[in-house]
Amino acid sequence: MTDTTAPPEPPAQPPRSGVLEGVAPAVVPAPSPAPDGGGAAREQPQPSGLGRVLARAAALTAALTALGSLLGLLRDQTIAHLFGAGPATDAFLVAWTVPELSSTVLIEDAMALLLIPAFSLALARRRGAGQGPDPVRTLLAATLPRLLLALGAAMVLLELGAPVLVGILAPGLKDPALAVDCTRLTAATVLTFGLTGYFSAALRAHRRFVPPAAIYVVYNVGIIATLLLLHARWGVRAAAAGVAVGGLLMVLVQLPSFLRRLPPRGPRPRRSVRAAARAAGDAGAAPLGIALLAPVIIFSLCRQAQVLIERFLAASLPAGAISHLNYAQKVAQLPMVLSLMIVTVTFPVVAQALADGEPDKARRRVERDLTLAGIVVLLGTAFVIACAPQIVQLLFQRGAFDAADTAATASVMRVYALGLLGQSMVGALVRPFFSAARPTWYPAAAMGAGLLITITAGAVTVGYWGIYGIAGANAAGITATAVLLLRGLGAQVIAIRARTVAAGLGRLVVAAAAATTAGWATARLLPGPLLSTTVCCLVVPAIFTAAAAAVRVPEVPHLLATVKRKLPHVR
Repeated sequence: MTDTTAPPEPPAQPPRSGVLEGVAPAVVPAPSPAPDGGGAAREQPQPSGLGRVLARAAALTAALTALGSLLGLLRDQTIAHLFGAGPATDAFLVAWTVPELSSTVLIEDAMALLLIPAFSLALARRRGAGQGPDPVRTLLAATLPRLLLALGAAMVLLELGAPVLVGILAPGLKDPALAVDCTRLTAATVLTFGLTGYFSAALRAHRRFVPPAAIYVVYNVGIIATLLLLHARWGVRAAAAGVAVGGLLMVLVQLPSFLRRLPPRGPRPRRSVRAAARAAGDAGAAPLGIALLAPVIIFSLCRQAQVLIERFLAASLPAGAISHLNYAQKVAQLPMVLSLMIVTVTFPVVAQALADGEPDKARRRVERDLTLAGIVVLLGTAFVIACAPQIVQLLFQRGAFDAADTAATASVMRVYALGLLGQSMVGALVRPFFSAARPTWYPAAAMGAGLLITITAGAVTVGYWGIYGIAGANAAGITATAVLLLRGLGAQVIAIRARTVAAGLGRLVVAAAAATTAGWATARLLPGPLLSTTVCCLVVPAIFTAAAAAVRVPEVPHLLATVKRKLPHVR
C-alpha cells in the first residue's frame, strides 16, 4: 500500500550539508561505481538546485509515507482487535481485493506510468509552444472525460456482479454473503482511486509531491474513524464502508492543488473529445492510445494477480489463513513502500530527462535509485525477519488476535520477506520502461513469467506447506520478475550497467544476511517483545552498515559522509 501542500521552490544554491541532504540521497548526483562493481571509478557529486528541491520533496514524501504506513498499521490493529483472524475478517479481505487492485492499477502503477510521462512531455512541449493550444489543457480534455466515464461504468458493473466476483476470488469462503456486502461497499474505490491516481500523476509531473504523498494518511484516517463509529452496528461491514470514505478523502486532499495547477483557460473551441485527442497528438502531448495503455494495464493486473492467487489458494485452508497472509504482508511490505518513495519522487525527473533527450542523465539517476532502494528495503528485510514474532506481538496480539495468530503470522511473514527485494526492484525498474511514453510489452511479459512461477509453485506447495508455500511462491515469482526487468532495462530502454547494479545488490544481500543473523540472536536473548525489538532497532542497522562497508557497497561511504556532515547541525 504505497503513497504531498506547499510545493518546494528551487533555491539558487543548495547547502553542502544540512537536514535535507541526507534524507533523499537519490536525488544528488553520486559517485558512480566502476564496471566491476567495486566503485573504483567515481564521479564527484555536483549539487544542484534541482537536487535540493527533490531532496526536500523526498523528505516530505518520506514523512507522509511513514505516517500513512503507521496509520495503516493502526487500521490493521483496529480490525484485528475488533474481529480477530476469522471468517468475518476473511470475508472483508476478499472484498479488500477491489481497493487493492484499484490502488495498483489506478494509483501506484498504471495511472502513474502512463500519465506522468504524458504530462511531462506536455509540459516540455508547452515550453516551446507558440500561440497554439496549450498541450497540458489539451491532454486533460482528451483523457479526463473518458476516464470518468470508464470508471463510473466499471463501478456499476462491480456493484451488480459482486456475487460472481466473490465466487471467483474465494470459492471456499465460509461467509460469501458478508463478502458480497463488503465488496459492494468497496466498489466505490474504482471511481475515487481513479481520480486520485489521475490527480497524483498530474501533480508529480508538475513536481508537486506533498498532496499525492498525503493520500494514504487521509485514506487510513477515514477507515479508522468509520470503524470506530460503526463497528458495533455494522460489524466488519464498517471496515468496507470506511474504505469508501477513505477513497473520497484521497480525492479531496489533492483537489485544491490540482485545480491550482490547471493551465489558464483560453478561447473554448467547440470540438469533440476525439478532436481534442488529435490536437493533443499535434501538440506533442502524447495521447494515451490503446498501444500505450494495454501493456501498462496488463503489467499492473499481472502484478496484482499475485494477491488474488494467494487468496484463491488460501480460501480452501482453515479459517484465518487469508488473514494471516494479509497481516504478514501489511507489516513486511513497509520496507518496500519506504524504498519506493525514492523512485516515486525521481520518476518525473527521469521522464523529463528522456523527453528532453538526455538519456545519460536518466541512466545515472536510475542506477543510483536502484542501489538506494536496495539499501532501504534490505535493511528493513533484515529487521522484519529477525524480529517477526516480537513485531507481530507488539502490533496485533490483543483482543480477538491471540498468541496462535501471532505465531502463524510471524512465521509466514519471514517467508514473505524473502521476496521484498524483488518487490522493491520491480516497482523501481518498471518506471523507466514506461518513462519515455512509448509502447513496450517487455514488463508485462516479465511479470507474466513471474506470475506463472507463482501459480505453479503455489499450487504444488500449498498442499504440503499451506500458507508458507503460498508466501514462498510469491517470493520466487516476484524475484524472477525483478531479474528479468533488470536485464531487459539495460538492453532495451536505458543503457544502465545491469551487471554493476546486480553486483551492488548482491553485496547488500550479504550485508542484510549478517544483520539478520545478529538481530535474530539479539531478539532470542532478550526478554519481552518491546525490549528485544528496541535493541534490534540499534543492532540491525549497525551490523548492516558495517557489513555493507566491509563488502564495499559503493553508496555506503557517500551516505556515511553525509551523516557525518549533518552531525554538527544536529547538535
